[in-house]
Amino acid sequence: MRLRRSGRVWRLTLRNGVRYLGHRARTSVTRGDERRAALAQQFTIRSSDDVARELGQMKGALMKFGQLLSFIVEALPEEAQRSLASLQSDAPPMAPETAAQVVAEELGKPPQRAFLDWDAVPVAAASVGQVHRAVSRDGRDVAVKVQYPGVGAAIESDLANAQALYRLFTAFALKGLDAKALVDELRTRMRDELDYTIEAANQTAFAAHYDGHPFVHIPAVVPATSTRRVLTTEWVEGIGFAEFMATAAAPARRRAGESIWRFAQASVHHLGAFNGDPHPGNYRFSRDGDVTFLDFGLVKRWTGGEWQQLEPSLDAIVVHRDPERLVAAMESVGFLHPGHGLAPQQVYDYVSAPYQPYLSDEFTFTRTFVRDAMQRIIDVKGPFADVINRLNMPASFVILDRVVWGVSAILGKLEVTGPWRGMLLEYRVGGPPASPLGEAEHAWQRRALAG
Repeated sequence: MRLRRSGRVWRLTLRNGVRYLGHRARTSVTRGDERRAALAQQFTIRSSDDVARELGQMKGALMKFGQLLSFIVEALPEEAQRSLASLQSDAPPMAPETAAQVVAEELGKPPQRAFLDWDAVPVAAASVGQVHRAVSRDGRDVAVKVQYPGVGAAIESDLANAQALYRLFTAFALKGLDAKALVDELRTRMRDELDYTIEAANQTAFAAHYDGHPFVHIPAVVPATSTRRVLTTEWVEGIGFAEFMATAAAPARRRAGESIWRFAQASVHHLGAFNGDPHPGNYRFSRDGDVTFLDFGLVKRWTGGEWQQLEPSLDAIVVHRDPERLVAAMESVGFLHPGHGLAPQQVYDYVSAPYQPYLSDEFTFTRTFVRDAMQRIIDVKGPFADVINRLNMPASFVILDRVVWGVSAILGKLEVTGPWRGMLLEYRVGGPPASPLGEAEHAWQRRALAG
């Protein structure tokens, strides 16, 4: 194995060196090379100016909002969902020269020299950066995420607009919503995404925590070629969500859905940090339902006491199923202000909408469930208008709420059936494993504790 890998390194070094010299020779002789022109035509963005202009139109925070809509808002027409779904992995990429310039600025050399092999055509393009396939200097297949020039300014502009939108929204809907605190929380998380050294640290921490896990797979970071705007990780084979949906049998869907759900729960409850960007483009699937988790740029970590403030409300809904307890818990942490005058049952019926899967012994997630639950939450003129007008969302909850809806939407598309209540009680009160994957995870936890 070592000899074979060494041979591969040697061959790639030689081939890449010849390729790079040839590239330099061709570009020095002619600027109108037909192959370069043909390649450039595959891309929407042709220069740094175009990058900045395009970012203002669809990348950054606004694009992430579109990504979220594409898989959560089931009420949208199919045509609209399909259009928005393209944001999950098919955003317009940078031209090869622009991506290469970012790599050269960050690593001190062009990609053809920083890596043994470099594919100029990206395999994915999303809201903050695009991903290229390459081979590291030590012969590993790697994925290299390159950040778009100008994306930081685009996100700051988007978030400034978001603050105005929140103010407008609170004028008509959530009267007690602390818009500034929410926007500050979102701004902090989005700013983290702009620094790939933070993402690299996040991914390394998650990979270490889940090392040896039976169904959570996280690729390792390659530090030698990772900087603030370039992130290199081990390459992962697999298929995207759309192809998995089109080809996977029911057992594979069940395994994939439960794996995604348990990864979110274990991260929230045990690790104290969780990925706040659960859209389908951040997963790779095997045919039998194994999942590899990607993109750790938007990670929320509980600060002292944050989760402890939220736990009583969650337990009142899913563990005790007690409206009176729920209202008391919500008042204690600012979800509801004292003197609100709301009936506890009315509050419970509204707040429990996304938690219906955990109120019965078995439940099947469907797109209809997600659509109806979301419609109940946002219907400002419906039967829960009084609750909506008096409800506040603490800033610490906004990213978790995104995860709750995001994971539910994925499970709804997969149409997964399971004992979700028993599974959640594993994490909430240390209940016994409610499924085979739960048993496997408990065995892994025991081994980790013993080690």
